[in-house]
Amino acid sequence: MRRLSLVTLVLVLVLMVGCSNQARRPGKLRVVVTYSVLGDLVKNVAADCAEIVVLVGPDGDAHTFEPTPKDGIGIADADLVFENGIGFEPWLDKLHAASNSKARRVVVTQGLEILEGECNHNDKVGEKHEHEDDPHVWHEVENSIHMVGIIRDKLAEADPVNSEKYKANSTKYLKRLEALHLWVLAQVEILPKDRRKLVTSHDTFGYFANRYGFQVLGTLLSSFSTEASDPSPLTFAKLVDSIKAAKVPAIFAENTQNPKVMERLAREAGVKLAPPLFTDALGKPGSQGDTYENMIRSNVTTIVDALKQ
Repeated sequence: MRRLSLVTLVLVLVLMVGCSNQARRPGKLRVVVTYSVLGDLVKNVAADCAEIVVLVGPDGDAHTFEPTPKDGIGIADADLVFENGIGFEPWLDKLHAASNSKARRVVVTQGLEILEGECNHNDKVGEKHEHEDDPHVWHEVENSIHMVGIIRDKLAEADPVNSEKYKANSTKYLKRLEALHLWVLAQVEILPKDRRKLVTSHDTFGYFANRYGFQVLGTLLSSFSTEASDPSPLTFAKLVDSIKAAKVPAIFAENTQNPKVMERLAREAGVKLAPPLFTDALGKPGSQGDTYENMIRSNVTTIVDALKQ
C-alpha cells in the first residue's frame, strides 16, 4: 500500500512541482523539517528569521508517515531540509527526488556515535538477526545539543544576513539544554540503580538508557521502527516473564502508538501501565510534551515517578 501511494505521489508531483518552482517569490529562508522534535530545535534557532514547515506533526509517527503531494511541493519550495537520518524517515529519499527539489539536505545526526542493535522479528530457531542503527538520538539531551550546533551553522551558511541572529538564538537555547541535561542527571539519581529498568512499546530509549544509567529490559516491538509487526505469542510470553522476574513496577506506552497491547502486557505481568511517554514526536500544543524541553521533563518525571514506587 505504501509503495503504491509513493508511486502515485511521484506522478502527481511531476505535474505540480514545475508550476510551484516558477511561482517562488523571494523572502525569508524556507526550511522544511521532517518531524516535530527536530522542528522544535530548528524553531528555537531560527525564530522568526525563517519560514518553517514540519512534515510529521505532533503525535505523528515518522516511521510510518505517508507524504502527500503538498509535502512534496513544500520540499520543492524549500532552501533547506533538516532530517534525522539513520533510517528514521524511510520515505524522504523518494519524496525529495520526486519533488525535483534543489534544497540542501542536512542530516543533523552527523558526527554522533550511533548505537547499533540486533533485532529478530520472528522467533524462528536459527534465524539470523538483523542489524539496525538506532535513530532515536534526541532522548539523550547532549545529542540534541550537538544537533543544535549543526542547525545553527547550516542556517547561517544558507542565510548569512541573519547569521548573528542564529548564533545568538542558539547560544540562549544551548544554555537551556545544558541545564536540562543536568536536571535529568539529578532526577535519575532519585531512583536506586536496581529500579532503572525500562519496558516500552518499541526500542526508542537506547540513547537515554546508555547515557543516564538505565537498562532497557525489553520492548513490545523488537525493532527501532514501529513498522515491526506485533509480537508473536512466544515473544509476548517471554516479555511477561522478564517483567515478573525483574520485579519492574511499571511499563510505558508511547504517544505515537495504540496502547491496547501494552495494556494487555501490563495486565498479564501484573504491573502498572504508566502514562504515555513522548517518544518519536512531540505532544499536541498545550500538552506536557509540546516542546522538546517539556517532552524531556515530562518523560523523566513519568519514568522516575513510576519506577520509584
